[in-house]
Formats: sequence, structure tokens, C-alpha cells
Amino acid sequence: MGQFDGKIAVVTGGGTGIGLASARRLASEGAHVFITGRRESELEKAVAAIGDATAVRGDVSVAADVDRLYEAVRNRGEGLDVLVANAAVNPLVTLDDLTEELHDTVFDINVKGVFLTVQKALPLLNEGASIILTTSTSNENGNASMGPYAASKAALRSYVRTWTSELADRGIRVNAISPGPVRTPLWDDAFGERADEVLSAFAAGIPAKRAADPEEIANVVAFLASTQSSFVYGAEIAVDGGENQV
Repeated sequence: MGQFDGKIAVVTGGGTGIGLASARRLASEGAHVFITGRRESELEKAVAAIGDATAVRGDVSVAADVDRLYEAVRNRGEGLDVLVANAAVNPLVTLDDLTEELHDTVFDINVKGVFLTVQKALPLLNEGASIILTTSTSNENGNASMGPYAASKAALRSYVRTWTSELADRGIRVNAISPGPVRTPLWDDAFGERADEVLSAFAAGIPAKRAADPEEIANVVAFLASTQSSFVYGAEIAVDGGENQV
């Protein structure tokens, strides 16, 4: 028997990277996982890889799309036990070149999308449910060209604290994971053909001397989703190979 037998989970950005690895891990231990993302082809491949999963295509920054996701969860009739709000974008841009449109896009997906994902889940969340947000080491270290992304992740860290206070009386825990360098499509989107080179150079400067596999981040997601973390509230757990720890 798995520790998530009979549990229902939602993972946004579940088609690739950390989201996909997290969905696979939860499903491997018994959960039925709903995943969402903007690309139908990625979702189809992800469902095949996950197994016990349902894909609902949508954009987390669009309220109607989030409603459609939760209508599918509601129709299953078992509530919701684990919510992993993971969907994000990370365009590299300096302050000089940042446009209002791009700034709005980052915050719409990375912040408003998480707000909508969590708020609209509230009627479905079961007693003892776990909410997990994906932040980033970037919200602490001020890397050039990552201003909008870093600021959006800092906003999520603040939300973790506030929502912990607001939801604790319902027995709902809210926590975050803060990944360091991980080989995911987000790096490809940000750095293009230089992704491998940049990731290797970045990873060489941290104690672990390597980038993480998405599955290593998913291990911590599973911990926070489980009763093993029953006394963990409002935390941001660094899964960063020591990047921001030493």
C-alpha cells in the first residue's frame, strides 16, 4: 500500500519538469493526480508517464480555466488532499529591457495563477490537506536578469506565511519548496541553446557540484504532502544543493 492511497492531488505545470516528477511520485504511492498545463501534447505524454492521472488543459492565470480544472476534481467526488502549485515562467530580462507587458505576464502566471489555484481549491480541500508552492532560490540571491521571476517567487514565500495562518484552523498545511538548479525545460526556455552550459557553470559553484534531477525535488514534495511532515507549517524548504545555505 502507498502512503497516498485513496488521495486526490492536483499539480499545476504538471506536464514537464518538477511538476511531472511530483505527479509521478504522488501517483506511484497511490494518489490519483490531476495535472494541468497549457500544452496539450505535453499533457498527453505526461498522463502516459504518470499512469493514474487526469489532464485538464488550461492556463492558471485564467480564472475560467482554473474553474474547469476544479470542476473535474469535484466530479470525482472525493475532495482534494494535495495541491502542488508549481506552474511558472522565467523570462530573462534586465530592468532596462523589462516591459510592462512582460512584467504582467510573469506576475499573472507566477503569482495570480497561484492565488487562483489555491483560492478556488478551498471548497474542495479535505481536512488535513497539504498545499505546496514552488518558490526558488532566486527570491533570495538577486541574480541579474531574473528580477520579475525572483520577485514573483518572493511574493509566494509571503503567501505561504499568510495562508498558513489563515488555513491552519481547517487542518490545512501550507509550505513551499525552494529548488536550486534543476534540469528542467524552464532552463531551456530561459537560456535556449546555452541551457546546458549555463546550468553546468551554475551548478559548479554550489556545494553539491551538480544540478538536481526533478525526482530529487519530487521527494521533498512527497514529504510535504504526507503525514510525515505533520508538524511542518509555513516552511520554505531549500532543495538547492547548498546554494543558499553556505
